[in-house]
Amino acid sequence: MQLIDSHCHLNFEGLAGRLDEVLANMAQQSVAQALAISVSRSSFEEVLAIAERYPQIYCTVGIHPDREDAEEFSVRELVSRAQHPKVVGIGETGLDYYWCKGDLAWQHQRFADHIQAANETGLPVIVHTRDAAEDTLRLLKEGNINSGVIHCFSEDTAFAEAALDLGLYISFSGLLTFKNAPLIQEAAKYVPADRILVETDAPFLAPVPKRGKPNEPAYVRHTAEFLAKLRGEQVEDVAAYTTENFYRLFRKVPRPESAAA
Repeated sequence: MQLIDSHCHLNFEGLAGRLDEVLANMAQQSVAQALAISVSRSSFEEVLAIAERYPQIYCTVGIHPDREDAEEFSVRELVSRAQHPKVVGIGETGLDYYWCKGDLAWQHQRFADHIQAANETGLPVIVHTRDAAEDTLRLLKEGNINSGVIHCFSEDTAFAEAALDLGLYISFSGLLTFKNAPLIQEAAKYVPADRILVETDAPFLAPVPKRGKPNEPAYVRHTAEFLAKLRGEQVEDVAAYTTENFYRLFRKVPRPESAAA
């Protein structure tokens, strides 16, 4: 059985200082690879360094939507940095109306730039959306998005259906295992097996039974096990199809056996 953590922040406090241990824990839980996510210009350099150091780690390039004063990447810069063989996606990007209020035209423009870069590179866009479902879907549609994933899914089945109609994948995090997540759980039963990914969003949102502890990629196994039980499937099957979906979406990532060869 092989799992992949499709979204984590290995450069964040709690993980960056013990990467060898974190990766050893991954291997122990059959988590073969992980995708380290960029959220700022400085964090891109950090996650790229991690990806270059460890063969089982890949990374993305992007600016998170939570800070208006964040130093931007231009579309040209996003496209340029995405040429690196270890950079396999654009983002994390999107809309966040929970933390950000007022005139959010800057957020919309940042999201649109990332969508454009994703389309130009042919790489998937990693979408963050919080309290912004309608505008998230609208901007993705207006941008004619070619490939992407709704990360850390926190919406309902109607949103999942709309995202699937745009050709997007849906990634479930530890949120899925929380008792107060019935809408997310209903959506997880609805999404077809060929469009599901699993992630940790580590060091955040540790799944039950690790809730309240710092999250790490090894814990994606708990989310996969919960997803299997929820859908009436075997965890081995969930691991197989979420892994296959990851490689189909993130086409630049070689399978471990290919990388070893």
